[in-house]
Amino acid sequence: MGAVLGLCSAAQLACCCGSTACSLCCSACPSCRNSTSSRIMYALMLLLGTITACVMLAPGLQDALRKVPFCSNSTNNYLPTSVSINCDQAVGYLAVYRICFILTCFFVLMALMMIGVKSSRDPRSGIQNGFWGLKYLVVIGGIIGAFFIPEGSFGDTWMYFGMIGGFLFIVIQLILIVDFAHSWAESWVGNYEETESKGWYFALLAITFLNYALTITGVVLLFVFFTKSDGCDLNKFFISINLILSVVISVVSILPAVQEKLPRSGLLQSSVVSLYVTYLTWSAVSNSPESSCNPGLLGIVGAGTPKKDNEMTFDGEGIVGLVVWMCCVLYSSLRSASQSSKITMSEKMLVKDNGAGRDDGDGGEKGEKKVWDNEEETVAYSWSFFHIMFALATLYVMMTLTNWYKPNSSLSKANSASMWIKVISSWLCMILYGWSLIAPIALPDREFN
Repeated sequence: MGAVLGLCSAAQLACCCGSTACSLCCSACPSCRNSTSSRIMYALMLLLGTITACVMLAPGLQDALRKVPFCSNSTNNYLPTSVSINCDQAVGYLAVYRICFILTCFFVLMALMMIGVKSSRDPRSGIQNGFWGLKYLVVIGGIIGAFFIPEGSFGDTWMYFGMIGGFLFIVIQLILIVDFAHSWAESWVGNYEETESKGWYFALLAITFLNYALTITGVVLLFVFFTKSDGCDLNKFFISINLILSVVISVVSILPAVQEKLPRSGLLQSSVVSLYVTYLTWSAVSNSPESSCNPGLLGIVGAGTPKKDNEMTFDGEGIVGLVVWMCCVLYSSLRSASQSSKITMSEKMLVKDNGAGRDDGDGGEKGEKKVWDNEEETVAYSWSFFHIMFALATLYVMMTLTNWYKPNSSLSKANSASMWIKVISSWLCMILYGWSLIAPIALPDREFN
């Protein structure tokens, strides 16, 4: 379904329609809601920006630019210095910073413009749901202009924005993953209760067992490769405390009091959260500044080579982080908020089914639209919060692609600030999930189902 909707989004961009993009000309696309279609288009913009940033980190790109005549450091430069360009600024970590700076500014501007929008009848809805060609041109033009920003203190200053924004997006990512865990478990438990099919029952057991098996395997590997008998005490503490917390939330999820309030809560959700926390723990210890306690992914498999100073690398932990990030972005773009959402903030990020439907009528013009407006009465999600979330997602991508390093810094040591950010985020994940379990007990007067 996501691939089909992605094709519709690409067709929207080609059509460059007005406020309700792809409403008439994209006849080959499946029918979809305007709220979903717009979110996919913004996700596509973010993904394309991420791909462009990844290209800037290509190992041979900097050497290739040395052959371009208009580069000031080119071996074939025959142009005057006044018209030459320093192509070193067009690649590397600083280039990633410039690209993400423009994307972040775009989403922040959109968030400010959409403050207070209550329905698609607001004149600003045309800006939110249309003019895709113009939006993409503005972003492309902004990225080109960003490379003319003087280096100065731009990189160091923007790095602090990136660290704060990246941490905040990790919190949002945790909320989406906890929401996903609850929705997944409730869907499968509901199917089992309705059909009484043993297939759903065994699927629940199999996935739960697999998640816990991967979690235990991950913890064992962390102890083996990221700790030593006579050192690495901080890594031992992080791994041990997160293992203990995983056991605690698993026990809490099956307590009789919790089961009474949340009968569909169980070990499947806990296993998903435990597995994600294990990944965060690996991500944290992979940023340990103690090289003896941080072999890296290539070092674990025995294929590692010493990293040279100022060598730009993108390790396995960063790749996994991007995959998780991409899944969360697509999940927030395609997922509809269910009535059983346990965390209030997730309702602002996910589309609500407000009951608005297509007016197919007698096959009139409105009934023929491929993308139809389901927000005439009220918006299906907070438009401003959505753009803020994407701005933070851009900053998270920026820090992930640059390994949370300072631009143009010596890369021989990892970043301890990144380590603590990811450890704290793993603890927040446990707190969020634990609160989603005990909230119905602690606040009996509130409705959580």
